[in-house]
Amino acid sequence: MKATMQLHPILAALRRHKMATLLIVLQIALTLAVVSNALFIVKTRVVHLSRPSGTDEAHLFAIDNQWIDQPEVSHIHAQMRADLVTLRGLPGVRDAFATQGYPFGGGGRVIRIKRRIEQTAKPQLAFTYFSDEHTLDTFGLKLVAGRNFRADEIGSLGPNDKVVPAVIIITRNLAHKLFPDGSAMGQRIYLRDDGPSTIIGMVDRLQGSYAGSGTRSIDEDTVLVPALRASPDDGVVYLVRAQAGRLAAVLQSAPAALLAQNRMRLISPEDGVVTLAQARTKAYATDRGVAIMMGAICVLLLLATAGGIVGLSSFWVGQRRRSIGVRRALGATRGDILRYFQTENALIVGIGVALGVALGIAANLSLMTHYELPRMPLWLLGVGALLLWLLGQLAVFGPARRAAAVPPVEATRSV
Repeated sequence: MKATMQLHPILAALRRHKMATLLIVLQIALTLAVVSNALFIVKTRVVHLSRPSGTDEAHLFAIDNQWIDQPEVSHIHAQMRADLVTLRGLPGVRDAFATQGYPFGGGGRVIRIKRRIEQTAKPQLAFTYFSDEHTLDTFGLKLVAGRNFRADEIGSLGPNDKVVPAVIIITRNLAHKLFPDGSAMGQRIYLRDDGPSTIIGMVDRLQGSYAGSGTRSIDEDTVLVPALRASPDDGVVYLVRAQAGRLAAVLQSAPAALLAQNRMRLISPEDGVVTLAQARTKAYATDRGVAIMMGAICVLLLLATAGGIVGLSSFWVGQRRRSIGVRRALGATRGDILRYFQTENALIVGIGVALGVALGIAANLSLMTHYELPRMPLWLLGVGALLLWLLGQLAVFGPARRAAAVPPVEATRSV
């Protein structure tokens, strides 16, 4: 009630300081708009970099194998099969397969998928991994429907051959996009306007090979293609899954075993062998950096706003010492003076928050238009508004206590 009764003198005082009040209101509004959107970006980045890939990351590593002197494709196919036999026979290795890319590591292909060859609507995009009957076990994937590939279904492709598999395995997310009204199992689809290919299996989740924000909408839309692809120029990636507790040993023995099997290859000693944990850290370095930068910006803006409130409140206390002394002489208690400045601050922050909510929504709509960013939930603006209100009350508390300590004798002093 006392705070309500003080609104008239508060409004009268603010009208006498229009420019200072307007500046602090705008500062609060901009802070809310920027901080709420920055925190939302941090939230989306953190969710993005921490989501599971669907694989047994703790025991997986990749060997980037490049060929020397560009051997014939037929020779590469034979060498790849021999390499896989060698890798699968190593102590501590659970399974292995040959492909062109892996989650977080790049190198995968993005293909266009149509439900009908004559389809004119925009095709669905998806990642592909060349695979064989060992792929599911190597990745640590479980089928949620259908069956695995058979050995007789694994084709042999050269660098320029078309990918036209008779059967494929896809992720659940891709299945829902292609067939939202029914089961995808047994359905026929067309890859790159070729095909058809029959869906024989479905796994729960398998992340594509690129972790950048540009492919975020199709990150879990993946197709496993049963083929052993040989390319003299691109080399091959061997994905190896180690047994529990054997990863460190296999990281050393696997490259050495390949080189002993045939030395006409190149495996970089710096980055030729990469665990999926290392690949995740490297792939999401940008996301992590953006999250840290946005968090720092939020802290700096909040500190600047708090400093502005403290500075303005302290200035006003200095200007109003005589009027505060008059109020004290007329019977106002220290609590009355303290509540006056807290109410004044709450009113200023409230106006700034109302404007900041509108600016925050407008900024989010702009980000949605120009970047692949979802709609910001309104509760985040509410949290930001509450945070600013609490910050405002905390920032004004010091100057308000100094104002409450002004003695009544100040009323007798000249201006």
